[in-house]
Amino acid sequence: MYLTQFRINAARTGARRLLGSPHFMHGAVNMAFPDLPSREGQGPRVLWRVDHHASGRADLLMVSPARPDLTHLVEQAGWPTLDEPGWTTFAYGEFLDSLAVGDVWAFRLTANPVHHTRKPGQSRETRTKRTAHLTPPHQVRWLLQRQQRAGFEVTRKPADQQLTEHGGEHEVIVHNKSPLQFRRQAGGSPQPDVRFVSVTFDGRLRVTDADAFRRTLTHGMGKAKAYGCGLMTLAPVR
Repeated sequence: MYLTQFRINAARTGARRLLGSPHFMHGAVNMAFPDLPSREGQGPRVLWRVDHHASGRADLLMVSPARPDLTHLVEQAGWPTLDEPGWTTFAYGEFLDSLAVGDVWAFRLTANPVHHTRKPGQSRETRTKRTAHLTPPHQVRWLLQRQQRAGFEVTRKPADQQLTEHGGEHEVIVHNKSPLQFRRQAGGSPQPDVRFVSVTFDGRLRVTDADAFRRTLTHGMGKAKAYGCGLMTLAPVR
């Protein structure tokens, strides 16, 4: 497994095109590999997200089973005249193997929190519709409902700090809510618009099941993984 960071040059026209469409970015990420891993098996998949910083900087992060080649992205959305390659790739497997129950980490996750619902008055036989969670409390609840199966628990705040918004009693905040809509092509013909909402969770967690947690980090969480959701990354707790 590999973890890659690519700094995006937002001044370039190609970069703005990629940043404006998860569909285009998905295609650019796929082109970093001559052979993509099958999405039908049980193996790890390619995950990615874009982190936007207050300074205006934007970074593309990727986790992948194979080492990527981002030369095309440097030419399209980087600094192609510099001597540096334009991206940094780390061997991720050793870090994943070192994870153990009880470890505490800071985390970031961009995800697509959804639930299935029916309109008021519809019978139980009516097919449910996938709907985005739109408020921070519901978005945090979505994350907490999945944490046990994902091999971690979001840590709790000290009692005197539990009245703050968003995370409630848990050490997590929700930000960067982004309603996204774009049109994709398949076989040369336009398809129905893709619509979803992504949010970013920043918080602190404790590993409860190392094997399940490794799967979460390499397979992703939730829906819309092809479009920049599902990737969780870790950092030492400050």
